[in-house]
Amino acid sequence: MNTYDEIIQLALERGFYFPSSELYSDANAGFWEYGPNGVRMKNKFLDLWRRELVRRDNMLEIDGSQIMSKNVFMASGHLTNFTDPIVKCKKCSSSFRADKLIQEVAKIDVPERMENEGVDDLILQNNIKCPLCKGEISKSERFNMMFKIEIGPNRDEAYLRPETCQSIFVDFSRLFKVSRGKLPLGIAQVGKSFRNEISPRQGLLRLREFYQAEIEIFCNPAKLNDLNKYDEIKNTLLRFYDTRIVELSVEEALEQEILPNKLVGYYLALLVEFFDKTGIDKKRTRLRRLSDQEKAFYSTVAFDFEVDTSIGWLELVACNYRSDYDLKSHSATSKTNLEVMDEDTKVLPHVFELSLGVDRCIYSILEHSYFIDRQNDDRVVLKLKPYLSPIHAGILPLIKKQEFKDKASKLLSNIRRDFDVFYDESGSIGRRYRRLEEIGTPFAFTIDHQTLADDTITVRFRDSMNQERIKIDEVHSFLSKQILF
Repeated sequence: MNTYDEIIQLALERGFYFPSSELYSDANAGFWEYGPNGVRMKNKFLDLWRRELVRRDNMLEIDGSQIMSKNVFMASGHLTNFTDPIVKCKKCSSSFRADKLIQEVAKIDVPERMENEGVDDLILQNNIKCPLCKGEISKSERFNMMFKIEIGPNRDEAYLRPETCQSIFVDFSRLFKVSRGKLPLGIAQVGKSFRNEISPRQGLLRLREFYQAEIEIFCNPAKLNDLNKYDEIKNTLLRFYDTRIVELSVEEALEQEILPNKLVGYYLALLVEFFDKTGIDKKRTRLRRLSDQEKAFYSTVAFDFEVDTSIGWLELVACNYRSDYDLKSHSATSKTNLEVMDEDTKVLPHVFELSLGVDRCIYSILEHSYFIDRQNDDRVVLKLKPYLSPIHAGILPLIKKQEFKDKASKLLSNIRRDFDVFYDESGSIGRRYRRLEEIGTPFAFTIDHQTLADDTITVRFRDSMNQERIKIDEVHSFLSKQILF
């Protein structure tokens, strides 16, 4: 079993995530649900994101509508450009995303913006057949991935948003005014987006309904190197990939023209510093600059923040310099002037974007934290950062006698409002430790015979399995010091 399969099994068995509507045979692929442990972990991950990016940079945060006007997506270009190549089997009528089919069969990476003719040539050159019945494959067509919906009795046309950022763009003018904003200004949003993927697979890695945490930085294009905050991060190390990985400071990357300007360097540094705190192995991450064929249609400069996993390099964050594409398009379509004053100059802001896939991040953190302790009976341990662990601590009465339960209940009532705690009195103490370790719980508090005598309890540390004793009244302060960002 590879690590991906092990993570899926762990997620299903321990309530991290599971398929939606799995009781029914007509349930569609690409829809997954978070269980209790997954919700706790996701919320803590987003708390860290807010701390390290949103609050650190004094950004605004909004919560926009998931259903948006057709005009929004006419202006954004999604109605004409947000497409993937699709092919069908002439024999069994199965549909496939053409670039992924080529990648899986011929081991060729297909650029995101390759025209249909190029896709068709690759299918012919590599003699690619239907993977299900070996039938002949049709010529490729373009498939728009947006979910179209109807509103009201007149069935007015609208769409589920394919990305969260469009509400940031259409709300920008109002937000800039009410916040008395100054450029550069970061606006963030967490929420669900919807993409009608052709062939979603691999759990949280390719979904039709998914969480994004997006940041749009509105800036004056004439002042991309006028950044007072730059000195804070100029020595932060970034790992760039072309044909090999090169580790450079932000300052060095600017000198070598790998980065286009200080503003992009600053926000990539904040992103990398954030991921350093998630438990993902820094040595297995990289920033890959995209070619013109790979970039999204709205992007002029693009980097993907990627992480190495058991199934290959996975994009976690799309980092796009969108120039004035969005505000210019919405200004023209809505016939609204979206220019703002930057000191004494009127300017239509440019945008740099950090678009983070939350679900993919959760999977990657789980995989990078997954550990099998071969020296101790192959115990499975999720070595999550304590502040990301779904359960901060377990409370375990050694035996089921009432006096042990009373002490455990007292401890539980003292800490459960401020920490996520799990009470467990079922099974051997060793088995209870294992259950906690499998979901990443960093501490286990055991109420034993000595507790009855002196009100001390045993603290067991997840990673080392070391134990020490502390007073019951000290547990709250102990956790407060340990569960830190």
